[in-house]
Amino acid sequence: MMMPRPFLCAALVALVLAAPAAAAADLDRARKIVAGRCFLCHGMEGESSSEVFPRLATQNATYVAKQLRDFQTGARKGTTMNGMVAGLTEADMADLGAFFAAQKADPHAPADAELAAVGRYLYAKGNPFSGVAACSGCHGPSAHGTETLPRLAGQQAPYIEGQLKEFNKRTRTNDNAVMHAIASKLTEFEVKALAEFLASAP
Repeated sequence: MMMPRPFLCAALVALVLAAPAAAAADLDRARKIVAGRCFLCHGMEGESSSEVFPRLATQNATYVAKQLRDFQTGARKGTTMNGMVAGLTEADMADLGAFFAAQKADPHAPADAELAAVGRYLYAKGNPFSGVAACSGCHGPSAHGTETLPRLAGQQAPYIEGQLKEFNKRTRTNDNAVMHAIASKLTEFEVKALAEFLASAP
């Protein structure tokens, strides 16, 4: 039996209005989790305490949640992260992703402007002579990534270097379908240049 049109419209409006509330992240709960587990390394606002730890402020929410899930399942290995995520629920991980994505962070000033300029070229155009693909093809022209790919702009330079080396050595085994092939073609100079550029990108 077909619903009367006014009733159907009212039901659809109620459903649309209710959807954002149901999907809204619990940022207060996320902050409590950060205060209990994350802040020593990543800071309360996602500004990491050391350059070897990733800056999570402004990182894409879905990407953060996926990395937490991968640490939890063992798909991604970490010195402490596998234990730190134990007991987190899917909702916890989604809330943490939304919390860190909402934080603000300023780019780092480049320590070597000329090296950063080389990195800018590599990021945008790659190296056609060695077969290195342009990073912008996946991570976007501004290095802000997507829901499923990380934001690289403003990330800690030593952390970027470390991850590229892990992809090259295949010690990082998640998100590796493309990154292993790319990282294996990068020289030490190119790795440092990309890291220097990305750390200073807004």
